[in-house]
Amino acid sequence: MSATLATTSPTHRKTSNSDRPAAPVEVATASTANPKSKRSRRRLVIVFGLGALLLAGGTFWYLNNVGYETTDDAAIEGHVIQVSPKLSAHVKAVYFDDNYQVKKGDLLIELDPRDYEVALASSVANLASAQSKLTEAEAQQNVAQAGLGQVKADLESAQATADNAKSDLGRNEHLFQTHVIDRREYDASVAQAKSAIANVESASKKVASQEAQVRLASAQSITASAGEKQAEAQLQQAQLQLSYTKIFAPFAGRVTKKSIEPGNYVQPGQTLFSLVPPEVWVVANFKETQLKQMKVGQPVSVRVDAIPGRDFSAHVESFQVGTGGRFTLLPPENATGNFVKVVQRVPVKIVFDEPIASLERLWPGESVEPRVAVHENPAERRYRAEPLPPAILGATSDLVTIAEQ
Repeated sequence: MSATLATTSPTHRKTSNSDRPAAPVEVATASTANPKSKRSRRRLVIVFGLGALLLAGGTFWYLNNVGYETTDDAAIEGHVIQVSPKLSAHVKAVYFDDNYQVKKGDLLIELDPRDYEVALASSVANLASAQSKLTEAEAQQNVAQAGLGQVKADLESAQATADNAKSDLGRNEHLFQTHVIDRREYDASVAQAKSAIANVESASKKVASQEAQVRLASAQSITASAGEKQAEAQLQQAQLQLSYTKIFAPFAGRVTKKSIEPGNYVQPGQTLFSLVPPEVWVVANFKETQLKQMKVGQPVSVRVDAIPGRDFSAHVESFQVGTGGRFTLLPPENATGNFVKVVQRVPVKIVFDEPIASLERLWPGESVEPRVAVHENPAERRYRAEPLPPAILGATSDLVTIAEQ
C-alpha cells in the first residue's frame, strides 16, 4: 500500500507539474483582453468628447454669427485739413510741433509782415487822396450848380429886357407912322430891341455852357466817388493781405505732418501741416451680398485692432450710392472683352454712438472689424455725422492800427 502510494505520488506529481504551464497562458489571455477593451473605451470617450466640443462650438458660432454681418475690410476715417498760406513770405515764427493738440483760433504761424505793412500804409494814403479828390469834385459841382443858377437869372433878366424893348418898338413904330416921333427915335428903339434879343441869345448860350459845366462837375464827382470806393477796396485788400501773415488753427484738433520751420520761404498753395479734428467714423467695405438685410440705423459693434478687448458702440449711418470700383480712376467696363463676375464691395459709413471724449484713441487709418446686427430693427440714433463748422481763415479782427492812423 505504501508502494502504491509511492508509485502514484510521483505520477500525481508529474501530472500536476504538466498542468502548471496552462495557468500563465490563461492569465496572459485575460491581460491582453483588458487593455484592448480599455483602449476602445478611451477611443469612444475621445470621440464623444470631440463630438460634444464640435457641437458646442458649432452652437456657439451659430448663436453668435447668425443675424450679424462683419468684415475686416474697414478702417477709421476722419477729416484731414491741409493748411496752406495765401501769400508768399518768410516764416517769422512757428508756435507748434508735430502731434500738438490745438484749439480753434490758436495762433500757429507768423509770416514776415513788413512788406504788407508798407502796402497797407500806401493804401491808407491812397484812400486819403481819393477822399480829398472827392471833396474837391463835390465843391466844383456846387460851384457849377451856383453858376448855373446865376446864368439862368441873367437869362430871365435879358428876356424881360427883350420883352420890354419889343413892346417899346411896337409903340414907337405906331408913333413913327403917325409922325409923332421922328426917325431917330424910331431907329433907336429898333436897335434897342435887337440888342435885347442878342442879349437873350447870349444868356441862353451861357446857360447851356453852365449846364455842361454842371454835368462835367457831376461826372468828376462820380469819378472821384468811384476812386474813393476803389481806394477803400484796396485798403481792405491790404488789410486782408496783412491778416494772412498770421495763420490760425481753423478747427480744434491735432497737428500732423508738420513741414514748416522759422526762416522758410512759403508760397500760396504749399502745404505747411495737416490738422485732424477729433470727429471720426468708420468706412466698412461690405460685400454686396451682405447688404440684403442691412439698414440705416442698425446697431454696430466695432472692434479696433489697436485697442484689443474693447468694443465700441456705433450704428449704420449711410450707404455709398455705388460700389467702390465704380468711382475708381478707371472703372470696370463690362461691355467689352470677357466678363468674369466678381462680388463687388459697397462702402458703408458707420458712426459711433459714444461721446467724442471716449474716441480720443481712434485715429484715421486704423483697421477695425465692425459687426452689424442685421436681425435688429433700425432705431433713431442720438449721434449723427455732422459737417465741420465754418473755419477761421484769418485775423480780420486783429488788423494793424496803421489804417486808423
